[in-house]
Amino acid sequence: MARVVVDVMLKPEILDPQGQAVQRALPRLGFDGISDVRQGKRFELEVEGPVDDAALARIREMAETFLANTVIEDFAVKVES
Repeated sequence: MARVVVDVMLKPEILDPQGQAVQRALPRLGFDGISDVRQGKRFELEVEGPVDDAALARIREMAETFLANTVIEDFAVKVES
């Protein structure tokens, strides 16, 4: 089985209140020098069979229609070894 990872992030122009809350908390916790934080989602999919172009196309379709809200989020699909 192969693992395919789908990373979903808010588009850069979309406000990220969770990321901002984390960024503001870091200095209070002793973690200085971080100027920005963006929070996202990571999906790890275990794929049966080969991860060929057809499988990747199906996973991209899944990401576009179910895993990500493409109005406000971008996604990236990658195969892990």
